[in-house]
Amino acid sequence: MPPPQLTRQLGSVLRYSSRTSDGGSTPCAVPSAGERLVYKLVRTSRLYEQIVQQIEESIVKGDLKPGDQLPAERDLAQRFGVSRTAVREAVKALREKGLVEAYSGRGTFITDGTTQAVRQSLDLMVKIGQPEGSKHLAEVRAILEPEIAALAAVRIQEPELATMREAVSVMDRAGQDPEAYIEADLDFHLALAEGAANPLILSLLDSIVGLLREQRLRIFRVPGGPERGQVHHKRILEAVERHDAEKARETMRAHLSQVSEDSQAPAAKRAPGKQNVH
Repeated sequence: MPPPQLTRQLGSVLRYSSRTSDGGSTPCAVPSAGERLVYKLVRTSRLYEQIVQQIEESIVKGDLKPGDQLPAERDLAQRFGVSRTAVREAVKALREKGLVEAYSGRGTFITDGTTQAVRQSLDLMVKIGQPEGSKHLAEVRAILEPEIAALAAVRIQEPELATMREAVSVMDRAGQDPEAYIEADLDFHLALAEGAANPLILSLLDSIVGLLREQRLRIFRVPGGPERGQVHHKRILEAVERHDAEKARETMRAHLSQVSEDSQAPAAKRAPGKQNVH
């Protein structure tokens, strides 16, 4: 839940300007914590950009500060009078700008930009170091993620477990939708990092999320890739649910080995029309 001071701040921020794309201004009053917050319905083909603009202005003015939590996706969608998809796109854009961080199971928080700076540096290092960059990323994952899984098995709480279960369910339903699968896959691994209950670990893993997304997008058309990935995801989840640290470490290592093998699959052996993500 957003802190009381943020709820009060939202009374003066996240307001739409008097101008909309058609020049109209349709007020939409929404109560919150005893107050009524007034917004104007968004009328543009790019709804999320108006949301981004308002939140960005609030951050720049200092009305929203590092550590403040934004309301939940559904709440924001209702307040702005838009779909949850528009809110999701806005949060994604804000995250790419380094203005917010979205953590599975916890919410979206205003950031001081430190993680984004680290992420951009790592992105640049990997791109400059290609083709060695992918190998370096694989080595970092092999060092970090098995121990993250082991710690999470001991420390994880129900909210993170629920996020992991939902991520597995989404991946099961994703079929050949690579974007849905990738986002759920990232949610799964970030929930593990959150379950480790160490903010430094979470920051480290979150800083390479962009690289992980690119890695998954590059690994495509490998026959049976998503299915193999799901076998390992479910084994990791089972080990963590049983709070078995050694098994969680072992299953994560097996998963990363499978990812490495699929990423090295020759293009000639890749099946057309099917995308692989891990």
